[in-house]
Amino acid sequence: MNLYIGNLEYGIKEENLRELFEGFGEVTSVKIITDKFSGRSKGFGFVEMANDDQAKEAIETLNGKSVNDRNITVAEARPKSDNNRR
Repeated sequence: MNLYIGNLEYGIKEENLRELFEGFGEVTSVKIITDKFSGRSKGFGFVEMANDDQAKEAIETLNGKSVNDRNITVAEARPKSDNNRR
């Protein structure tokens, strides 16, 4: 299951997110979205977990939890829309 993680502190690293979610099960990938010009974090990212039940447990436990003094949003990621592609 692919999870959306929002309201991240800008200095958080992918390794930090991986460690946070590995407490719930196997993490297959972690990606923090960055600005293509500055390289600075946009404050959100994605975590992919191998097991859906473990991912749902992570959502229930971590959604709204304070991480680095920011209450993060954790939800199942929605498919990317093709609205901007022509």
